[in-house]
Amino acid sequence: MPWEPLTDEQLEVRELVRTLARERIAPRAAEIDASHEFPWDVVELFREHGLFGLFFGEEWGGTGTGTLLSLVAIEEVSKVCATSGLILAVQELGSLGLKLAGSEEQKARYLPSLAAGETLAAYALTEAGSGSDSAAMRTTARREGDEYVLDGSKRFITNAGVAGLYTVFAKTDPDAGHAGISAFVVEAGTPGFEVARLEPKMGIAGSTTGELLFEGARVPAANRLGEEGEGFRIAMRILDRSRPGVAAQGLGIAQGATDYALEYARTRETMGKPIAQHQLIAAKLADMETRCEAARGLLYRFGRMVDEGAPDAELTKASAMAKLFCTDTAMAVTTEAVQILGGYGYIKEYPVERMMRDAKITQIYEGTNEIQRLVIAREMLRESRAFLLAGLA
Repeated sequence: MPWEPLTDEQLEVRELVRTLARERIAPRAAEIDASHEFPWDVVELFREHGLFGLFFGEEWGGTGTGTLLSLVAIEEVSKVCATSGLILAVQELGSLGLKLAGSEEQKARYLPSLAAGETLAAYALTEAGSGSDSAAMRTTARREGDEYVLDGSKRFITNAGVAGLYTVFAKTDPDAGHAGISAFVVEAGTPGFEVARLEPKMGIAGSTTGELLFEGARVPAANRLGEEGEGFRIAMRILDRSRPGVAAQGLGIAQGATDYALEYARTRETMGKPIAQHQLIAAKLADMETRCEAARGLLYRFGRMVDEGAPDAELTKASAMAKLFCTDTAMAVTTEAVQILGGYGYIKEYPVERMMRDAKITQIYEGTNEIQRLVIAREMLRESRAFLLAGLA
């Protein structure tokens, strides 16, 4: 038996998710991609088997099984369908604001329905003119009595139109840069709030990505997360914990592509033998597998850090490294998988074409990989490593 980093309990859950992915989701993956329709049947499957609960504590109706297992679930689903894996990852992304900064009343009001999957969540930070530069956002929130009036727009928002709950960031002090940003929970159906359009995309075609418009949208002051001006700090704390969800998606895509390419290479023959026995193809397969295992090490390390109570300051660098390496691996490995399949890899009859298209977005959303490198380097510069140089001439 291969060595496993997971406990027996975690392996049982992984096997459940793996079986659901292979038997129920994999047969739908190509159709989801071709139709560009949000897969509500997959959402129902997750609800039925309690998979949304993996991201929540028992007090809110979740399983309380921890971060590592939730990342494993995203990885397993993403091996066969990146769109479906993203549904799980974004449920965590859109819920983290409440979990990290919500009041007990806010948590009691919203978390049970999120844990059950009755309500889907979304995270609305990015705007047309402010992606990596959050301080440049133009959406405003003006206090009027017991309400805030939101005006502006958000762009590239995953789950737009299907989410029932949006974590939205807006400027309560437009002149204060990062310190002027506040966070709000906005319910779908709020007057003055609408989804303006959905974007056609290269990959993750079954996931909705859209533009949100706020025109005098009135949100109760009770729906503000934390204090005024704490929004940027909340947003960064959320991303530190949510980026590994995208890392898990990327790893799943990469491992799925590796597994498919391996099986193809075992059966496809040229020059009288399977192409897996040709040195150039064997070398590709070896590199693909090694990258996946290295990525898994970074990802699972992050999951264990959270489960063992590592302080927030320790999570930033670990999160960025996992996201960077897993998603770069996804792009590199799927490109090689297409190459191994040759002409077959380039046509839609074979899944590696879809996997390659799906992989690209993982290097972009929830912080581009260029930003991840800046974050990692910044954290390195804060560390004291002088002891490593002791005794060197």
